[in-house]
Amino acid sequence: MPRATAPAPSFAGFPRDAIQFWHELAAEMSREWFAASKERYETAWVEPMTALLEGAAAKLAPVYRPKKLGAPRIMRIQRDIRFSKDKSPYKTWIGAAVPIGAGKPTEGPVALYVHFGAEEEYVGCGQYVFMDSTLARWRRAVAGKPGAEIAKIVAALKKAGYSLGAHETLSRVPREFPADHPRADLLRMKGLVAGFPSIPRGLIHKPAFLDWVVARAKTASPLTRWIVKNVG
Repeated sequence: MPRATAPAPSFAGFPRDAIQFWHELAAEMSREWFAASKERYETAWVEPMTALLEGAAAKLAPVYRPKKLGAPRIMRIQRDIRFSKDKSPYKTWIGAAVPIGAGKPTEGPVALYVHFGAEEEYVGCGQYVFMDSTLARWRRAVAGKPGAEIAKIVAALKKAGYSLGAHETLSRVPREFPADHPRADLLRMKGLVAGFPSIPRGLIHKPAFLDWVVARAKTASPLTRWIVKNVG
């Protein structure tokens, strides 16, 4: 008889002293120190982040049907230093996402992205950067009939306290569109993400943070669902 799989632990909050790990990593920044502290990293950040995203994904899945949400992905803490002058081996933050579908969260839309580190905290959703294969579709959709819908969605989210951003925003409208296009601001963007309002102080250490994240992810989901439908 096969063994029953143990249920994933529910989100109980990040430890109150978890942030100290990033300050110490920034000061030490050595492979030896990280190897000795890896278990601490897993306990303070990886395990609760996994529980948070798994709990959120289960609650957000009905919002995105018939599309399926992929398994939560936690970004590597190791930096890619091959082409960087900064040879620090580790990031001083953790990033994790719930992708829509089976693609990489860095290349497609995500239902949720969570980022915590020594200097910032961020929770949001959307698509940070449109790859070459999707950028043209994004611009056609924004300039065409679907563009009126995303403009309304963006305006409503801004009014609700969300921030809108992208990996890159051009200084000018792409030359194939008129400079005075009514959705010029969106045409200049090479991605579209909605950053959630500021997290209440201390909430990340409590189980209630999960419900806070899910509620705001549902509010912002029209933006991500529009991207899935019109950009792919």
